[in-house]
Amino acid sequence: MANKEILLVADVFANEKEIDKEIIFQAIESALEAATVKRYENPVKVRVAVNRQTGDYLTYRRWQVVDANPEINGDVEHPGWQILLEAAQLDNPEVQVGDYVEEEIESVAFCRIAAQTAKQVIIQKVREAERKKIVEAYQDRVGELVTGVVKRLEKGSVYLDLGGHVEAYIAREDMIPKEPVRMGDRVRGYLKAVRSEPRGPQLFVSRTAPELLIALFRLEVPEVGEGLIDILAAARDPGSRAKIAVRANDPRLDPVGACVGMRGSRVQAISNELAGERVDIILWNANDAQFVINAMSPAEIQSIVVDEDKHSMDVAVATDSLSQAIGRGGQNVRLATELTGWELNILDAAQVGKNHDEAAAKAKQQFMDLLDVDEEIAGILVDVGLNNIEEIAYIPVDEMLEIEGFDEELVEALRSRAKDALLISAIASEEKIETAEPSPELLAMEGMSEELAREMAAKGILTLDDLAEQAIDDIIEFAGMTEERAGKLIMKARESWFAEDKG
Repeated sequence: MANKEILLVADVFANEKEIDKEIIFQAIESALEAATVKRYENPVKVRVAVNRQTGDYLTYRRWQVVDANPEINGDVEHPGWQILLEAAQLDNPEVQVGDYVEEEIESVAFCRIAAQTAKQVIIQKVREAERKKIVEAYQDRVGELVTGVVKRLEKGSVYLDLGGHVEAYIAREDMIPKEPVRMGDRVRGYLKAVRSEPRGPQLFVSRTAPELLIALFRLEVPEVGEGLIDILAAARDPGSRAKIAVRANDPRLDPVGACVGMRGSRVQAISNELAGERVDIILWNANDAQFVINAMSPAEIQSIVVDEDKHSMDVAVATDSLSQAIGRGGQNVRLATELTGWELNILDAAQVGKNHDEAAAKAKQQFMDLLDVDEEIAGILVDVGLNNIEEIAYIPVDEMLEIEGFDEELVEALRSRAKDALLISAIASEEKIETAEPSPELLAMEGMSEELAREMAAKGILTLDDLAEQAIDDIIEFAGMTEERAGKLIMKARESWFAEDKG
């Protein structure tokens, strides 16, 4: 059946929506199939094939080839669109299960009524094609800056028109707090995700991501865009303050000055773009401690103690600089922590010095008492960073010999005395535990015997709280103990905890 109207519809939709004409033809075929199915009372399957050149179309009723179903006496479950393999092979011996057999039937007319029936199917197909086209166009642009016009505002969220019928979404949590945004404003954002979803937004943009700050510097500072300056990290408190770490790949270039610009023009342009967010430009350093010192700017750092195991640093600042180092609401130290990746603990330098002096004096006196050395040698041990007897007992001999004025004889004597002191201390601890008496509450506890209580006391379990803190595996080793009994004893000891919680 020739139908020029089909070709006209395909041309109009394809041109207006900038959609592949093949998708429109497929939508028309789906619509005609839906209109045809409505003529039947029972469910059927049909296929419509439209000639792309002439607009002619033919309609076929379809049956899927299936095996006999023994649960329904060897018949088919859906007779309207299924046929048994044996019956299908009468006409075509080569047909297999899963194939379709077809029979041409009368086609519905592509008139106004059919077009109305088809309208929703066509629109839905077109929308799906448009959304798919948007995803394909933007999925490789994740991580880029995008600019759009504010199209509408919804409960703090913003929809941007990027042009070409493309819409982006900025969630409320991705908007800079208290930033004034009005309809028609031009807004920049960082494209953080592109997701293919049947409904709702597909392009997700952020105004709060640290990557937006980096992208803006790449745009405003030519040296960054050309690779002469690297931005290695960024941390933001959106709309308030930010820090970026920069490094020059050319030793003749000042990376901080280049990012600031003449009279602060470059950094000011970025600050204006981010609703007045103040940006600190930090010089990156391969030395972690120096990098932290730079990141804590403008606070002056007096000393740093690095703990590699905990990946943290104790940063000491002068008493009058504490508030500046911490920042309002902890902002400065929080941004520095995020920028450097180190956990930073801000300390009062005066208190740190006092604590250090007290610890040094204590260690010095301990060395004099336990190692039988004079004040001079004890002072030298403290000055080289040795703080306790264990360190002296087990420090490599080579390291001890590097101390000025120490020879092999003195080193061996110190190590030997330190090991003797540790042994004496361990024996004393054992004797203290062995002679320890269980508390009256532990002795009186239901299910506890005096023999068991003293056995526990010998292992350092002296009170109800001591027992309450144990696990079953910790006390199963005691004589006559079973898992059931251990569990009951521990729960009994914990009754006081539950009573306190209720109180």
